[in-house]
Amino acid sequence: MKKISLLMVFALIATVLVVGCGGGGDQAAAPAQQADSAPAAAPGPAATGSGTIEGNAKYINGDPDAVIGMDADPVCASLHPGEVHTEKVVIDDDGNLANVFVYVKSGLEGKSFPVPGTAHMLDQMGCQYKPHVSGVQVGQKLVVRNSDPTLHNVHARPKSNKEFNQGQPFQGMELEHTFDKAEVMVPFKCDVHPWMSSYMAVLEHPFFGVSSEQGSFGIENLPAGDYVLEAWHEEFGTQTVEVTIVDGDTAVVSFDFSPGATASAG
Repeated sequence: MKKISLLMVFALIATVLVVGCGGGGDQAAAPAQQADSAPAAAPGPAATGSGTIEGNAKYINGDPDAVIGMDADPVCASLHPGEVHTEKVVIDDDGNLANVFVYVKSGLEGKSFPVPGTAHMLDQMGCQYKPHVSGVQVGQKLVVRNSDPTLHNVHARPKSNKEFNQGQPFQGMELEHTFDKAEVMVPFKCDVHPWMSSYMAVLEHPFFGVSSEQGSFGIENLPAGDYVLEAWHEEFGTQTVEVTIVDGDTAVVSFDFSPGATASAG
């Protein structure tokens, strides 16, 4: 009888972790379905333009990214043989800046765009969110997965959308969510591991990008027109630049977050 009672207690604890931390009606799912296997939406219209934006983000004379101490969770610490950084300020030797979110802020009013049929994946891997900065469209399925053999909880803290907080105690667990309002940005954190953070933009359109470790980004298939482009960084704030798009042409822009620098378009 004692063995049976212990099993029942463990089962009850697991149930409380999954259900008790939940919020917003999101459901934790088994690890079976992959994000890219989401049911396809009805096909939308073809791309409405052939303009392209290419650009680069920089930050010169920046402090190096801070090191994370994961000793509070031995499982997290064991997943990293070397140093782990916050990913807040990621720059290379030439000052190229990663994790800058660049999007069309204005110029698309009155236009509508199909919601992608594939889901966007936010993974918890190595006790960090991957990707650190990303974007989705309003109504697009978001899948959040725990790829680690330790407890996480997904705590999204939007201002315009509905907040949710869902426990994921087991490796491979997933939850699904959709945002119904545009918002830049939605912060994510894990209440179990305070160093874990991610930022996600929710937009009405697909015209956005995130700068790579080389500082580069691109936005394709823009309709011809005049736009305001905004670049967002979690530590350095925002910059905007006006850009004119011509069908078939490429506009080149740059965002320099170094002290005293500005954005430019050419």
